[in-house]
Formats: sequence, structure tokens, C-alpha cells
Amino acid sequence: MAWAWAQPLWNPMINNNKVFAFIEPVLCLPQAKGLLTFTTETQPSALQEEEQEWVPIGVDVNEQVKEVQEINPRTDQPFVSYTYLLQGCINKKSLTEGKLIHGHIIQTGFDHEDLFLDNTLITMYGKCGSLADGQRILNQMSVRNAVSWTVMIAAYTRQGYGGEALALFYQMQREKIQPNKYTFASVLPAFAKLGSLKEGRETHEGIVRRGFQNNVFVGSALIDMYVKCGSLEDARKVFDKIPERDVVLWNAMIAGYAGNGRVEEALELFDKMPERNVVSWNAMIAGFVQSNRFDEAHKYFHEMPVRDEVSITTMIVGYTHCEHVDEALRLFLKIPNRNVVSWNAMIAGFAQNGRFKETLELFQKMKQIGVKPDLNTFSCVLQACANLAALESGKEVHEDIKKNGFQSDVYVGTALVDMYAKCGSITDALNVFDIMSKRDVVSWNAMISGYAMNGCGREAIEIFEQMKISSSKPNKSTFIGVLSACCHAGLVDEGWKYFDSMSKFYNITPVSEHYCCMVDLLGRAGYLDEAHDFINRMPVKPDATIWMSLLAACRIHSDAELGEHVAECLFELDPTNDATYVLLSNIYAAAGRRDDFKRIRALMKERKVEKKPGGSWIEVNNKVYAFLVGDTSHPQLEEIYMKLAALSGEMKEAGYVSNTRFVLQDVEVEQKEQIIGYHSEKLAIAFGLMKTCPGTPILVVKNLRVCGDCHCAIKFISRIAAREIVVRDANRFHRFQNGQCSCGDYW
Repeated sequence: MAWAWAQPLWNPMINNNKVFAFIEPVLCLPQAKGLLTFTTETQPSALQEEEQEWVPIGVDVNEQVKEVQEINPRTDQPFVSYTYLLQGCINKKSLTEGKLIHGHIIQTGFDHEDLFLDNTLITMYGKCGSLADGQRILNQMSVRNAVSWTVMIAAYTRQGYGGEALALFYQMQREKIQPNKYTFASVLPAFAKLGSLKEGRETHEGIVRRGFQNNVFVGSALIDMYVKCGSLEDARKVFDKIPERDVVLWNAMIAGYAGNGRVEEALELFDKMPERNVVSWNAMIAGFVQSNRFDEAHKYFHEMPVRDEVSITTMIVGYTHCEHVDEALRLFLKIPNRNVVSWNAMIAGFAQNGRFKETLELFQKMKQIGVKPDLNTFSCVLQACANLAALESGKEVHEDIKKNGFQSDVYVGTALVDMYAKCGSITDALNVFDIMSKRDVVSWNAMISGYAMNGCGREAIEIFEQMKISSSKPNKSTFIGVLSACCHAGLVDEGWKYFDSMSKFYNITPVSEHYCCMVDLLGRAGYLDEAHDFINRMPVKPDATIWMSLLAACRIHSDAELGEHVAECLFELDPTNDATYVLLSNIYAAAGRRDDFKRIRALMKERKVEKKPGGSWIEVNNKVYAFLVGDTSHPQLEEIYMKLAALSGEMKEAGYVSNTRFVLQDVEVEQKEQIIGYHSEKLAIAFGLMKTCPGTPILVVKNLRVCGDCHCAIKFISRIAAREIVVRDANRFHRFQNGQCSCGDYW
């Protein structure tokens, strides 16, 4: 290529596309509200040149300068040689080599001798992510032009530092440097990120005063800014006033409509476009996906003349959103060169559909082929570890996060707290929480809920009291965690105090989840009549979850009369929920009401309600193993059954008697003992005892509530095997040690 060394720094950009529009899936971040976000990339790059030949940089920069001068006779000036080498660093984002060249520039006395060279250095540091170094150079420059300020503003904007970008923008004007069209295009995304609509409009007025309003480059940035600030009408006014619109401008407006659910208006513009490119089609497909109009997304995808990776990735998001995960996987495997966004789409698809083992397996494949994970990746993978209680895998992911420099991110830190808490390692959760330099309300909530689910009610309340004196204000989710903590710890008086404080001190109106916590708290503590009265006095209509909490309390305290009444309420709300039948039948079984027990079983059969099969998971040597009740698929099944038989003999000698009243099948006692003896959590525990070293804690996850017989059996196993056994069921954590459970037999 011909290098126009004497031209201003921005000239190469004029020949390139002025703005790039794209649609990127947002996958499992805690702050993301939807599946897709629509972005119009408007930041200019000071050195967005055609790809140049990479000049290898060695320690001896003198030799590299000589080589450059031999390759191109027009680089005989040192400033030009250095610029040429720095351009290679920019193209490859090679910060280490860039710093070597900068050091050589300082040593040879050429620093701050050439404005063009200084601007190139700022660009290099900005492109390589070293914003502090770029800012330092800008501060030290004796002469600065619009380019100097603009490249630094663009760097801040690209890295998401909108406040810093705006501070520079205002500072350059105070220093009487007039912004140009590239400055405006660079700073407008900062207004968009911060949601600063008022200031954005004021800047728009400045654009009009300087005559840049019809420039498609600036226009695209304005449209994007207004869209992200929630003012589609202003965005449309900008679009309509630009006389000559290119495809990028059309795409920006279409993406704005589609991304905000106004698909019909996007489609109207799409049909009017004089020419379309792949970005135009992608915008429409993503709009259909986000609006749950997947059939139309599928139709447009197959009508596209050309598809790119964004098109396919958007469809993967759509397929997984519709629970067609296998179809999404087939599409994913067809992508020849998958980038991190494609991998994230598929990893998130597995996670969002509860296929957590495959989430972890795909993450391992991603690492094996050398694709670098990002924040979205780790967010989804930590979610999978949390759901599987895969503590070993979670710790490995934590190490990956450290290696990739993401540990200081507040969202990753919060996800780590959540993962460790759900894996039963509350100490690790607290360690992560304690070293977080920044905590938001979600971080505090994760720690409070983590303590609550692990049965540490007092500790959860202590964290809440610390939160009250921090800068984070409690929200509805905070009080769900606090009330749950009171519930698991039996802290009735404290629960009432915090429930009353919601509206009194925090102006938070309780919702169904808060009322459910209070019913659970009162019911678990044995105040069944008070709990029932509380439901009748609620200002909101009780839902099935609230009634189910009271029914569970009736089972715990063997109150058949109230249990029957509550069950009738549940049958009216949802006659297909198997949990109602199971709990009521357990109440009858405990009361010795065999005929009523059989009647409920017959009612289940009549209504074609099937009990959800129990499943348990255990992680051994970084691999997750799944077990179902009466499982016959495991390759080591015979050994597992032998282990259970040996344990059963020892347990009976220690005084264990199986409780077959929880078996719904109408079979002989011996068959009932066999059925209850092979529940999934027992199979998982036996496997864990076989495959782990003596003394190693065992962690098992179950999808349902642990039955009474299994709860009793695991207490015996923990004493016989001298192991800590942690079981996370659908309700809470159970820590079994030396024949005792942390729940106090109250779950």
C-alpha cells in the first residue's frame, strides 16, 4: 500500500467505512436485561489503516529502525520510522513491543518533539488498553491539537470509561481546542453509556452550530446515542434530516427500532432501504429473536443472500431461547472460525436451558482450542458450577479468572460469591466478598443469600447490618435473603422486625416472595395458625408458593386438618403440581391414615399427575456424575449397590430402621425398603465414598427435597464413614456430621 506519511493522521480513515453497525448477543451477565443488545459502533480510530505488514520487534530497536528504513526509503526520518513501528504494534495490539519503542524514543531524545509521533503513541496505548500511559503522554504534551484529544477520548469510550471521556471533551474546549467531526463521533457513545440525554442534546446543538449535522459518520453516532438514551423519536429526527444516507445510517436506525422491540417500524425501514448488507439482515433477525418472533427470524435467516458469524450467532441465541438447544448446537458446529461471542452464545444456551454439564464441557473445549474467555463466558460457567455444586470445577474457573485479570470486576466477584455459596463453601464465598474492592447491592445480596441457604442466619443478619452502613441501599431482593436467613435459623422475632422495617424505613412494599418467607418462618417455628391467619390478612392474593410453604409446615408438625385445607387451596390453583399430592400423602402416612393415603395416590393416577423423578449429582475429580432413583445406567452400578448394602448392614447394627411410609407404591414391605434404599442421593453418596479419599467431605446436589428416610440414613452414614456429607436439596443445605444435621431435622 502507499503510505501517505505527510497527510494528517485522520486522512486514512476517510477512505474507510465511516461507521460500523453490529448486533452482539449479551449472554448471563447479571446486569443484562434481555438476550440481545443493539450497538452502533461509532468510535473513530486514529490509525484505522489497511492491514500493514507486521515488522517484528526485538530488543534492539536501533536495528529495527534501520530495517524499516531499508524496507521503505520514505522512512528515513526517525519520527516516521518510529511511527511505522508503532503502527505495527497498534495493528497487533502489542503493548510490550510498543513500550519498548516508546522507551527507545525517550532514550534518543525524540519524545514530545513531534506532534504526529505523540498522537501515534497515544493511539498505541489506547488501542492496547493502557489508558493511564496514553493519558500521561497527553498531559505531558506541550502542543496538543484536536487529534490528540480525540484519540484519547476514543480510547476511554472504547474501554467503557464514559465519565473520563466526557471530562476530556469538556477540558479540550476549555483549552480553546475546537472539536471536529471525529471528536463528536468519539464522545457521543460516552453520553449513550451514561444515559446522559440532556448533555447529549446540548452536544447535538454544538454539532449543528459547527455544521456537522449532515455528516453520516456523526449522524450514526447521534442515532446510537439517542437510541441508547431511550429517545427513539430524537433518533428518527436525526435520521430524517440527513439528506444523503448511506447503508450504515439506515442500519443504525433499524437496529435502534429492532433493539427496542419496535420491530414493525424496523421492518418498514428495512423494506425501504435502497441497498442492504449483512448488518441490515442481522438487525432484523436479532429484532425478531428478541421479540420472540422466532418463525420470522428463521425465515429471514434463510432468505439472507450472505450470512456471517453474527447471523449464525444470533440464530443460536434464538434457538436456545426457544429451547431448541440441539438445533443451536448443530448450527454452532457449522461455524468455521468461532470467536468468543459464538462460544458464549452456545455456552449460555446450555446454561440457560439447565444443561450445566454440557456448559462445563464446552467451556473446556473452548479453552483447549485457545479461545480466550471473557466476562460473559465466566458468568455462564460460574452459573453452571453453582447449579451443579461443582466446587472443584468452580475453583479451577476462579484460577482462570485470576489469570485473565477479571477478579476485580464486580460482576465476576459477585458470581464467584454466589458459586461458592451454592457449592456449600461459605468460607470461600466470604473470602471473595471480603477482597472485593467494589460492591454493589447485588454483591451484598449474594453474600446474605449465601449465608441464608447455608443455614447461617446470624451471619446473614450481620452482613445485612454491615450493608446498612455502606453506600449500597437494600432492595426487595435483600429482604428476601434476610427473611430466608431468619427462616432457616428460626429467628421469628428478628423476622418480624425486618419485615416491618421494609415499608417503615426503606419504603419497600412487600411482594409475594416476602410474604412467602414470613409464612415459611412462622410455619417452621410451629405457629401454624398464625401463619394461616397471616395469609388471610395479606393485601395480595396468596399464590401456590405461599400455600406450599404452609403445607410443608403442616407435614413437619403433622397437622393433617390444616394440611387438608391448604391442599384443597393448592388443588384449585394448580391441580397438576405433584408436590401437593406428595406432601399431603406424607401427612396421611405419618398420621397412619392409610385409606386417605391410597385415595391421594388414586387421585394422582386419575389426574395423570406423575411424581417428578429424583436426581442427584456429585463431582469427583472435576467430573460431574448424575444419578436417578433406581439408576441402572452407571458402569459401576454393581459396586455402588454393594457399597450401599454394606452401609445398610452397618446402619442397622447402629440402630437405623428404614421409614417406608414415604413410598407411594402399593407393594410389599421388602420392596418398599428396596425402593427407598436406592434413592438418588444414596447412590451418589455411595459413589463419593468409593471414589474419594477417607476424610474428604462429600457434596451432593438433589433436585427435590430430601425425603425423611434419606435424611435419617445420611445422618447414620456420616457417623459410620466419619465424613462430612453436604446435601443441597430444593430447599436448603444439609450438613451431616457425626450423626447430626445442621437443619436440626427441620426442613
